Amino acid sequence: MARVRPAIEAGRKPLAWAENLLMRPVLDSPGCHTDFWMPHDTAPTSGSILSVSQLHKLYGETLAVDGVSFSVEPHEILGLLGPNGAGKTTTINMILGVLQPTSGSIVIDGCDLALRRRQALSRTNFAAVYAPLPGNLTVAQNLRVFGMLYAVPALSRRIESVLAEFDLVRFRNTKCGVLSSGEQTRVALAKAMLNQPRLLLLDEPTASLDPAIAREIRATIREFAARTQVGVLWTSHNMIEVAEVCHRVLFLSRGRILLEGDPRALPSQLGHKTLEDLFVTVAREPLTVRHAEEDA
Repeated sequence: MARVRPAIEAGRKPLAWAENLLMRPVLDSPGCHTDFWMPHDTAPTSGSILSVSQLHKLYGETLAVDGVSFSVEPHEILGLLGPNGAGKTTTINMILGVLQPTSGSIVIDGCDLALRRRQALSRTNFAAVYAPLPGNLTVAQNLRVFGMLYAVPALSRRIESVLAEFDLVRFRNTKCGVLSSGEQTRVALAKAMLNQPRLLLLDEPTASLDPAIAREIRATIREFAARTQVGVLWTSHNMIEVAEVCHRVLFLSRGRILLEGDPRALPSQLGHKTLEDLFVTVAREPLTVRHAEEDA
């Protein structure tokens, strides 16, 4: 059954993603108690891949994220949905360590982000359409640089593997800046898979891809989640894709989680034909959705 969490009026301020998010794990951090860089262990930690508890983010008097709590389990693809300004990007930036939460905790594969920043981020990777890789480097050079940052073992072999997996072998020596948008998206996804992360964050991962390639990418990510201990946090405005890929979805509205449930069952439970219809209602009239669930 769907679960509704009450939404309140709160201001929100969208934030741009940092262009060099993956450089952050190798930088010094006052919240980190480890003085050296290390890859994650090979043995997975038991329990949730991601645990977010009572996360808040204030900008002055503006509450952008208000008490958000959720988890991502091994093998699970969780959709984080909501209209622009709902708090999705702020939440993801806090999970990636780009923003400091005002309060609350983030635990990634058993590592508290506030206390063991480097270990937590070494277990994480991401891809976003608005965070392209350096365009003056070739595909192979980009993968090598980011693989070295993540201390990926047997890096040359791993690079060959992701080049083949994402049909990028012919672009090995091509500079990323001259690739098409769809090709750049495939390179970003290959980079995100390099360190075989425990937590994979994907923001609009199939944007700019033609339908055939987008279908292959979705299948690749589903297969990756099924055969490994990875948990995937997926954001998208393509509700057909979300319903196909995600095991569970959360709807954010005004900085709080309003709805949670199975994307295939949730619409009918709340009197809507499709997930897209429900999304539009959440975006326009979140309180209506809340009241509909309370009356059900």
